[in-house]
Amino acid sequence: MRVKIFENIINHKINTITAEELIKYANQFDIAVNRHEARRIAEYLRGKNVNIFDDKERAQLVKQIAKTAGPETAREVNKLFMQFTKQ
Repeated sequence: MRVKIFENIINHKINTITAEELIKYANQFDIAVNRHEARRIAEYLRGKNVNIFDDKERAQLVKQIAKTAGPETAREVNKLFMQFTKQ
């Protein structure tokens, strides 16, 4: 039960993240994302209601981020998602 609450909190944060927060987390985990990319990614994520703990949903999301911000940025963001989903 606690794990589900944890997942809900993280998914909510992903779905409401701002560019500034994304940059803060990227810096915290030593992941390269610039301000322009963070803004585009945050705009894309806002309101999507994705579950980054579901491998298929996360993979689909990373593909969409690659279209929005480029494949290298998508790989970096996926690294960040993987840090969030470690248990």
